[in-house]
Amino acid sequence: MNMRNLQTPISDDDLAGLSVGDKITISGTIYTGRDAALPQLVELIERDEVPFDLNGTAIMHTAFSDAGIAPTTSSKVEIESTIAPLSESGVKVHIGKGMLGDDTLNALNNNNSIFVITPPVAALLTSKVLKKKCVLFENEGMEAMFELEVDEIPGIIAIKDGKRI
Repeated sequence: MNMRNLQTPISDDDLAGLSVGDKITISGTIYTGRDAALPQLVELIERDEVPFDLNGTAIMHTAFSDAGIAPTTSSKVEIESTIAPLSESGVKVHIGKGMLGDDTLNALNNNNSIFVITPPVAALLTSKVLKKKCVLFENEGMEAMFELEVDEIPGIIAIKDGKRI
């Protein structure tokens, strides 16, 4: 099976025809966030103070350091609890690892968003980062939110249309 490349911003049409188990790559601008940053981002959404457009974006559940990036466990309460409000705000792709609960599966389905797992191979993923810039919560250090320009981050669709791997 060929890999399909999704280019941000991602539309509902871009996700049409994709299924659980499909192999994809993601290129363009993505954002990073995990335990410290994502709950703060949801607070900014609630106050309508997000300084960039979330519509059609992808968020990788990771910190970013000079050592690189690798997904963290998405089922941590601090991360999983943000997936529904982020999807409602236009985030189309959540990239991480681990098993998500039924409520999150339903929220992804209701917002036509997907969950993508990617191999936890820091060297491979880091080689796909073209540029990085801290955009929010700089005081959180490597757990701050970064904007990355990436070229073909690989992944496998783990949740789509209310189904999971």
